[in-house]
Amino acid sequence: MKCPYCGFTESKVIDSRPTEENIRRRRECMKCEKRFTTYEFVERLPVVVVKKDGSREAFDRVKLVNSMLRACEKRTVALSQIEAVAAEIEQEAQNFSEREIPTTVIGDMVMHHLKKLDEVAYVRFASVYRQFKDINTFMEELNKLLLER
Repeated sequence: MKCPYCGFTESKVIDSRPTEENIRRRRECMKCEKRFTTYEFVERLPVVVVKKDGSREAFDRVKLVNSMLRACEKRTVALSQIEAVAAEIEQEAQNFSEREIPTTVIGDMVMHHLKKLDEVAYVRFASVYRQFKDINTFMEELNKLLLER
């Protein structure tokens, strides 16, 4: 690490603290003995989402939160819970074995988390995500949910 004051390339770490997105390190130059702060960021590889039509776009956490917000509308689910689920799904997508992840996998992740969070929100999301063609397929999904109880 290069000292911002004298340019010397050796310094020692005096203090190290994790923050939300990075690690904050307090350093001291081995030559001029002045102190400075550096931040280390974890480099995340971009996750590409493959849509049903074959098009690709970058993973968008905001889109994910908005779709869950719509499913949880007028329910007792807090925004913090939705954001926590979105963070978990984003982490799962980062850990996915491939850099490209199909929307079907993300949709299944959302449904898995919503089922634990709020069953009505789960059914709402499933009705849009699975594009139920008629009332019978919708009832089948409801019956599965009732049997799992």
